[in-house]
Amino acid sequence: MKLTVWTYEGPPHVGAMRVATAMKGLHYVLHAPQGDTYADLLFTMIERRNHRPPVSYTTFQARDLGADTANLFKTALHDAFDRFHPQAMIVGSSCTAELIQDDPEGMAATLDLGIPVIPLELPSYQRKENFGSDETFYQIVKTIARPMERTAHVSANLIGPVGLGFRHRDDIVEVTALLEEMGISVNVVAPMDATPADIARMGAAHFNVLMYPEHAETAARWMEKTLGQPFTKTVPIGVGATRDFIAEVAQIAGVAPRADDGRLRMPWYSQSVDSTYLTGKRVFLFGDATHVKAMARVARDEMGFDVVGLGCYNREFARDIRKLAREFGVEALISDDYLEVEQTIEALAPEMILGTQMERHIGKRLGIPCAVISAPVHVQDFPARYSPQMGWEGANVIFDTLVHPLVMGLEEHLLHMFREDFEFHDDAGASHHGGAAKARAVEAEPDTDQEAAAAAAPAEGEIVWLSAAEKELKKIPFFVRGKAKRNTEKFALEKGVHEISVETLYEAKAHYAR
Repeated sequence: MKLTVWTYEGPPHVGAMRVATAMKGLHYVLHAPQGDTYADLLFTMIERRNHRPPVSYTTFQARDLGADTANLFKTALHDAFDRFHPQAMIVGSSCTAELIQDDPEGMAATLDLGIPVIPLELPSYQRKENFGSDETFYQIVKTIARPMERTAHVSANLIGPVGLGFRHRDDIVEVTALLEEMGISVNVVAPMDATPADIARMGAAHFNVLMYPEHAETAARWMEKTLGQPFTKTVPIGVGATRDFIAEVAQIAGVAPRADDGRLRMPWYSQSVDSTYLTGKRVFLFGDATHVKAMARVARDEMGFDVVGLGCYNREFARDIRKLAREFGVEALISDDYLEVEQTIEALAPEMILGTQMERHIGKRLGIPCAVISAPVHVQDFPARYSPQMGWEGANVIFDTLVHPLVMGLEEHLLHMFREDFEFHDDAGASHHGGAAKARAVEAEPDTDQEAAAAAAPAEGEIVWLSAAEKELKKIPFFVRGKAKRNTEKFALEKGVHEISVETLYEAKAHYAR
């Protein structure tokens, strides 16, 4: 259950698969027991791919452990080479196979297939998925890329997009457009859609655009040192970051900064009366470090939200996120435990969550709207439509992403407010069929004194909500109802009250409003 629904990162060999799946002409031979092939489903089902990942498994079974499992690996390697004819291969072990210490990396080094065979040493019990993708791409670039003459025209490599990435496919289009507007061409995009032959051409670019540090920062630093290619530090997510990115690229490339932001639709809304509903909304952010850093700036500076908490699950970027949290005056949460994340959200009681698919589930349970801004994500976050996060169109998409849950939340609150109305109660049917609306049967109000007398005496420290108070509590907007309930119960306990009435609810409200 945790592997399929409740984990932020898988083992590092899944990160290697994300790189292999993104590329073409590359094959991954994975020493793994039968059952570890579940990772195929991540790509074919969640990402809606029309072909399976380029991965071959040795799939040894329990009975094979008494024999020579190393020969299984050699056979799988030769079979994959003969069947797929790749330009290069990567080899490694799954977390389970790592325990039997067959050393597929060492065995691969002894084979002469006439193509690069790149061993991956991914410590499954110390590191996780994003490390696996970063290390895999670094090893591929280190093995294949070489210094060479620069292109006659100023060009850049776009590095970092991988399989299962959050809107990576569409971000490439947006960043390419930003560069072309300044007269800069794209030399290679990698890993996504790149071949090993393309990797060999990466040294021809003048600089690298690091789109996703989780997947390509190590390679970017190696290319800066070995190939003499500087790389960008700004990720163009949001209006302000996109402008900063353009300025940074212009400085690196020695060209004039150009920014046609005529497609932006967010600024005019921010100046409208309607935007006042969004101002000051309390939000909590959680996800991978790149998207959390970018979206925290968008939330505060471009949407007018109040960031009450933030964090990330990839510990490699813990220092960056803690620094960011200090700038925002909040405490950073660095954790890959969804239960800890849920407890933090419940304690902070935000009005909106910006997170991953895990936070979407948490938000449903807590009654808090959630907008997904980061991997890991599920199938609904791989839309068929064009839906980038970067650049000008990405800013428009982000605006919709952040506004819609709040607007729908307001609509839900209004429906709650009018749920006793003759037209909107649960038994009335569709509201646009006005003629079919039925009056709601009115139940006799219970006598408060009789109700209190009938209730069993509460145990010490136990709180009982009287029905009239519960009814009044439901009139409070759902996104702050939990906090109001907790505050009222705390107030009641401090006053020695064990039965909460409508009067207690309003006394607590007045107390906390001071």
